[in-house]
Amino acid sequence: LTNDALEVIAEGPDLAIAVPEAALAAMDAWNQTHHTASGLLARVRKEGVPLAEAEDEVLRFVARFVPRGKGILCGNSVHVDRRFLAAQMPRLEAWLHYRIIDVSTVKELARRWYGLRPPPKRAAHRARDDILESIEELRFYRRAIFRG
Repeated sequence: LTNDALEVIAEGPDLAIAVPEAALAAMDAWNQTHHTASGLLARVRKEGVPLAEAEDEVLRFVARFVPRGKGILCGNSVHVDRRFLAAQMPRLEAWLHYRIIDVSTVKELARRWYGLRPPPKRAAHRARDDILESIEELRFYRRAIFRG
């Protein structure tokens, strides 16, 4: 969770959501390989929490810091996350403001209009790492373009 200056003011719960073994087995080869290498599949199997419990915990965290209707979801291709929340965590999704800040859009505009190359990705593809990387990337664009 950041303030308007993109300073991290709190880090939320770091949860693995329980997924039925059949769904894990049905994943395509890329996801099987990638999520095995990252340790995510082992973590889901060992300490995965039910989806409803994860929603409760994250909503409690967000509500401690952000009034209903004020929190803006931000990240790379964050519309995908918003769709997941709408389908799987509707109470959390309803708590947030309807607007999103998509860092991928800023990245595309910076490339097309200013010839800027984004900072290199670390490609961890774990939620916490991706969140922190998106914050860093948005800071980069703020310094490079939005100097004010």
